[in-house]
Order: sequence, then structure tokens, then C-alpha cells
Amino acid sequence: MDLNLWNPASGLPVGMALLTAFVLGMVHGATPDEHTWPITFSYAVGGYSSRRGLQAGLTFSLAFTVQRAIASELAYFALYRWFAIDAVNHAIFVIVGLVMWLAGRYLAHGRLLHVGSHGAVDLRDPRPWMPAVHGFIAGWGVGAFAMILYTVLAPAMPDAAWAWLPGALFGLGTTAMQALVGWAIGGFMARQRFSQETIRRIALTTAARTLGWGGLAFVLFGLLGLLFPAIENWSVDTGLHIHNLAHLDLDFVLLMLVVVGIGLGTLVSQWRYWSRHTDVSR
Repeated sequence: MDLNLWNPASGLPVGMALLTAFVLGMVHGATPDEHTWPITFSYAVGGYSSRRGLQAGLTFSLAFTVQRAIASELAYFALYRWFAIDAVNHAIFVIVGLVMWLAGRYLAHGRLLHVGSHGAVDLRDPRPWMPAVHGFIAGWGVGAFAMILYTVLAPAMPDAAWAWLPGALFGLGTTAMQALVGWAIGGFMARQRFSQETIRRIALTTAARTLGWGGLAFVLFGLLGLLFPAIENWSVDTGLHIHNLAHLDLDFVLLMLVVVGIGLGTLVSQWRYWSRHTDVSR
């Protein structure tokens, strides 16, 4: 039986269902996703080293794995319908956004960073548990990957004792890719030709703004979805048979706004600022 990641059929053998869950999780972790990339980017940048970036990616994704294992067990009993409701998904956006905003405030030492400011003082390193809280909450968002997991892979298990395994393997597949992303981002920051303190300032300012302003964007998108449910239907078909890339929708717009607009935009502006104001030779 061929591995079908686009539209796997119901009634898969247990081994094939578990393999599909793991590989599908890897695709989920590697493709742009509004529930994972903005948060992994923020904490990996804020780690400003390969080790801390890897740690951030692992912490976020392992907490995400725990959530998916729990949700997979619930899906076996057909309870996924409660958290597959569009309004619930939009409410999760609001909750995730508020947690992001609070984390951004913490990194900025209790104050919101303004777009035009540079080199904030008293920046704090992210606490190790922060990505874990984010991973567990964000995991309750439901998209195409989650629906395959909950409606096809979890029901393929022979009994309730196995039902958590597809979610766990999906989460571990995501973990493998997100840890690699975190390691790469953290390593990129560590290799910049600045002093260690300047790298720390660039990294934490970028992380604080991405979490702070990105969190407000999440809240706004969640509220728009609750107030105007019809906007959920807007999308542009790309013709690609890869989930997260098959359609460009408002979730993709949110991802680009947070990661590219706020995250990379801040990183570039900070890098240029410190290039002009410091001696980059170590």
C-alpha cells in the first residue's frame, strides 16, 4: 500500500497509519504553518545560539507532541468534533496571541517595544518553560493535518490503548523538523560578526517584537474569525498537493505577517542599526 500524505483512506492497517502519522508530522514541521513557525522562530532567535535554538524547537514541539497524543486519544472516541469547530479554532488564535504578547512583554522587561526603537534595555532571556506552554496551547488549533490525524489515523487504531500513538508520532515528526529549524535559526544568530552582547540584544529585541506585535496580530485574526466567520472561506488555490501549501488563505497571511513582516523585518533593521553603531570585528 502506497504512502498517501494528501488524502489517506480510512481503514489503514495499523503500521501504515503510524508511518503516515510520523511522515505527515515531518511535512507539518517543514512547511509554513501559523501554529508553529512564528513561535519557533521567536524563541529560536531569542536563544541566539545553536544549542538554545535547538532547545527551543525541542521544548515547543515536545509539548505539542503531548497535546497531539491527548487529542488523538480523544479523537478515537469521536470527541475531536468539539475542538474542530471553527469558532473554537479562532478562540485558540486569541489565546495563543495573548500568551505571545505576554511573553513579548516579559522579554522586553515589562514594556511594549515600539517599531521605531532600537536596542531596548533590560532585555530578558526567555524562560525555558515558555515554548512548552506555547506548544501545548497552539497544538489545539485544527487544520488539514489535524483533521487527517483525528478522522483517519486515530480511528485506525485497534483499541483505545493504541489511540494516542498516531498523535504522538505526528508530534515527533514535527519535533524532528522544528528542532532542526530552531538549531539553524539559533546558529545563524550565533555566527553574526558582532560581540556576544550585541547578538543578545539583536536576538531578544527581534524575539520580543515578534512575540509582542505578532501576538496582537494573532488576537486580531482570531477576533475577525469569530466576528466574521465567512472570511475563513477566502483562499487562493496554488495547485500543490501539499498541506499548508495547497491554498494561500488568511492563516498564511498571518504567518507571513508575523514571521516575515515583523520577525525578519525586525532582525534586518536591528542588524543594520548595530552594523552602523558598533565595530563588527571581534
